[in-house]
Amino acid sequence: MLSLTNLTLRRGAKVLFRDAFLQVHGGQHVGVTGANGSGKSSLFALLLGELVADAGTAAFPRDWVVAHVAQETPPDPRPAIHYVLDGDAELRSVEAAIAAAEQAHDGHRLAELHARLEAIGGYEAGSRAARLLHGLGFRPGEENRPVESFSGGWRMRLNLGRALMCRSDLLLLDEPTNHLDLEAVVWLEDWLRAYRGTLLIISHDRDFLDGVCSHVLHIEREQATLYTGNYSDFERLRAERLAGQQAAYAEQQREIAHIRHYVDRFRAKATKARQAQSRLKALERMELIAPAHVDSPFHFAFRPPARSPNPLLRLERADAGYDPAAPVLRGATLTLSPGDRIGLLGVNGAGKSTLVKLLAGDLPPLAGVREGARDLQVGYFAQHQLEQLRPEWTPVQHLLAQSPTLAEQEARDFLGGFGFVGDQALAPVAPFSGGEKARLVLALIVHRRPNLLLLDEPTNHLDLEMRHALGLALQGFEGAMVLVSHDRHLLRSTADRLWLVAGGGVTEFQEGLDDYPRWLAAQQPADDATGNAAAGEHTATARRDRRRSDAEERKRLQPLRRAAERWEGRVEELTAERHRLESRLADPALYEAARKDELKTLLADKARVDAALAEAEAAWLDAIEALDNAAQA
Repeated sequence: MLSLTNLTLRRGAKVLFRDAFLQVHGGQHVGVTGANGSGKSSLFALLLGELVADAGTAAFPRDWVVAHVAQETPPDPRPAIHYVLDGDAELRSVEAAIAAAEQAHDGHRLAELHARLEAIGGYEAGSRAARLLHGLGFRPGEENRPVESFSGGWRMRLNLGRALMCRSDLLLLDEPTNHLDLEAVVWLEDWLRAYRGTLLIISHDRDFLDGVCSHVLHIEREQATLYTGNYSDFERLRAERLAGQQAAYAEQQREIAHIRHYVDRFRAKATKARQAQSRLKALERMELIAPAHVDSPFHFAFRPPARSPNPLLRLERADAGYDPAAPVLRGATLTLSPGDRIGLLGVNGAGKSTLVKLLAGDLPPLAGVREGARDLQVGYFAQHQLEQLRPEWTPVQHLLAQSPTLAEQEARDFLGGFGFVGDQALAPVAPFSGGEKARLVLALIVHRRPNLLLLDEPTNHLDLEMRHALGLALQGFEGAMVLVSHDRHLLRSTADRLWLVAGGGVTEFQEGLDDYPRWLAAQQPADDATGNAAAGEHTATARRDRRRSDAEERKRLQPLRRAAERWEGRVEELTAERHRLESRLADPALYEAARKDELKTLLADKARVDAALAEAEAAWLDAIEALDNAAQA
């Protein structure tokens, strides 16, 4: 097991947690949560040997193999599949040893190494790596592209595939879904559920944590506490604890009343539609867990749009893409009106982001019509906008540049709702983290009072508290919204309708979000049944089980193996005796009349040895057959 004993960890002068004492047993899947800067990534660095504890210990079995996702990918000209295969260090070691044995013409060593290669699944390793790449969203043929030809986000997927390729006992994953789309998130969730090793995972995707984790390790106020259950269980337990704190009571009631208002408003509109009922359940759950977020630093809301024309935007038989000869989308016809709340679904590369760019006006239609209302005010969030922030400007300067008539104190008050308080509101954004930049871009969008929100993966880099605050704010948004997100909780709690982007078209997805994985599975051939099983076949526990099983098998087969070896020795002995007799019988002098009796004796001995050898060979073959049959039984 993994044990933390009286563990204290600091970064600089700051105590992250002190006197932590907990045990994570082999095979448990633990979600690690806490505010940014609480010590989650530092704990991983400690387990990887990159940090030293200030007091106490963190220990796990010496024979455990530890895997984690590298944050950097150096330029590499090798094919992607070779890079992923490098994640299995033992496989590469055995392959190198085989090459050396072949050079040395060492047949005995080669036989041993090939047996070892089979034992570790080496002959299926290429297929396993290809399945990992496919599950992570790489198209057929891309596994042979050079690593250096992929963008940063796709290289992070390669690093994740490399970590999953490792036959590990302890797997450390820090925000593994940040660079994935919904389809890859669903696949990874299934893979991790089948993983038999010990998993520690940092994630801000609550649905993902619910699907993967059996425990939650929460770090706050210099304490690390292990809860049993998934993230929803932890959230309820924490809500119950915080609800008992009188000082937080008023704030809790404000949050609950805020959510209940939108639950009631939505209930009045709910029909028998499965998507509507699904969203209603999600909103009711948000009411239950509201107290767990009472101490969140984020509190903001969308102000009503200045104008709400109807319709806001219309596409008529619009083609979209980057090559007129090969549009990504063909003949898209749709209308957006105030109050529409759309979640976009579709596999990677189907055209979701292309559709959002078309709606935003960033991408002109190749054919057909995009017609926006005269008073259309678009709030468009995409990851590339984080790079467009002025690094030398502060959050206040960004907001004042957008709204010059705003007073500086008003700007600071507004930005405070997004967590930019005190000196941070006046600090240059250059050193900001990805999450801080995403919060600033969202703040700028909210302040514009848009009547059409286009959100393309807005939760990347956002922590759980900010995601919760964004979900609450979107509940109160009065305009139209189109959302692309791999965060199923956000989709479920904010979208009334789902549109499916597939086959170059846009259609309404008539089923609920929980039915989407089943739709995905129906669109592609079933993977090899061994695909997910490989997630847990090579942990230390599995290796111990195999060693025990191998020992029992050797004991069972030992009498048959000894019998075969005994008869093999007898055959070798008789063969040598026959060769000796044949050598003597080849002497011409033996056939002289004076040596007639000696010749008769040798011939009789030769006949006796031949008969005994034939009998021994037959017995040896029978023993080998019996051993083979028993081994296959």
